[in-house]
Amino acid sequence: MPSFDINRAWQLHPQVSVRPEPFGALLYHFGTRRLSFLKDRTLLALVQRLRTEPSARSACTAVGLSGTDLQRYEQALGVLAASAMVIERTP
Repeated sequence: MPSFDINRAWQLHPQVSVRPEPFGALLYHFGTRRLSFLKDRTLLALVQRLRTEPSARSACTAVGLSGTDLQRYEQALGVLAASAMVIERTP
C-alpha cells in the first residue's frame, strides 16, 4: 500500500459521491463500487476541505485538527487513499 503524504494536495476521486449522514457520511465510489463510512462530521468536513487547500495538512488545520487528533485523521485519510476514495491532486 502506498503511503499517504499529508503534505501533498488531495481530493475526492471524481467518481466518489458523498451522502452526509447524522453520524458523518457515506462515500460511494462508482468505479470500484466500494462504500466507505466516515464516522464523524469532522472527517466529512476534512474530506470536503481537501479540494480547496494546498495540502491535506492545511485542510486538517482549517478544520481545527492538531496533535493526536491530527495523527488519527491522517491515518483515516491514508485508508481513504488506499481505497481510491481520495486521490492525489495534480496541478
